[in-house]
Amino acid sequence: MVRFGYTLMTEQAGPRALVDHAIEAEKAGFDFQVMSDHYSPWLSEQGHAPYAWSVLGAVAQATERTELMTYVTCPTIRYHPAVIAQKAATMQLLSEGRFTLGLGAGENLNEHVVGQGWPPANVRHEMLSEALEIINALFGGGYVNYAGTHYQVDSAKLWDLPDRRVPVAVAVSGDQSIERFAPLADAMVAVEPDADLVTAWRGRTEEARRFIGQIPLCFDRDEQAAVARAHDQFRWFGGGWKVNAELPGPAAFAGATQFVRPEDVGKSIACGPDVDRIVDSVSGFWKAGFTDIALVQIGGEHQREFLDFAGSELLPALRRAAG
Repeated sequence: MVRFGYTLMTEQAGPRALVDHAIEAEKAGFDFQVMSDHYSPWLSEQGHAPYAWSVLGAVAQATERTELMTYVTCPTIRYHPAVIAQKAATMQLLSEGRFTLGLGAGENLNEHVVGQGWPPANVRHEMLSEALEIINALFGGGYVNYAGTHYQVDSAKLWDLPDRRVPVAVAVSGDQSIERFAPLADAMVAVEPDADLVTAWRGRTEEARRFIGQIPLCFDRDEQAAVARAHDQFRWFGGGWKVNAELPGPAAFAGATQFVRPEDVGKSIACGPDVDRIVDSVSGFWKAGFTDIALVQIGGEHQREFLDFAGSELLPALRRAAG
């Protein structure tokens, strides 16, 4: 069965609003909720970037049923992997077993802020591999010592471990990252509905159960208003992650997308009230073999009307179409 999730976008809402959105998303019937972990928004028009882990703790207490997940955290520069393991174990306890740790190689946008530079992609993948080894070792209990190329851990231990080990999901973009990370993770994350990624991941691990995707949409009863809002806040999306991962701040994203037109965004993102068009745009993920699909509603101040729409119209339609 395909599961549908809601995205708590820290780039477009403040912490209290995000907790409110999480409560309403659970009421609307979403199966899980994912949260971005950013230090900066992609564009200044989005206007927010609260600390995701504090908000997740509040969301864990404000909700009862929906699974929670980081989508995704970078455990390599801004955070040391030993600290990420502690955060994730704490979240699993607070949520009573509902948390999945989603990890990725990160973006310059968020990681350069601590003044350690931005390494090339191959080095970032090496760092993520070491981080996964450290996190998995700490989840196993006991004291951990680690001496790698990029990280050292000196007699670290998680003193509050949940009974249910925290599942780890890792973002991938191709065969190289799948070969490196699939043996170290429980689930795959991707933002493109690429069946080849699912097939390749299945070939690398016997524990291939969850494939988690994400797709933006912009619901509004006025289609032109939806297109304008998507262009204002999400025109960066079309650049692709190989480009987006390298840009250092909102000004760079604004410059890189200055010639993107509203009609370009409207063609790539489902905008407006048409349920069938939204279902069609999402269907590429389940057809590619993804088991979990998180929806992103563009516009922080437009979440409540979207969640009403999702509960009454969109989620039933998605579930019917996905079978």
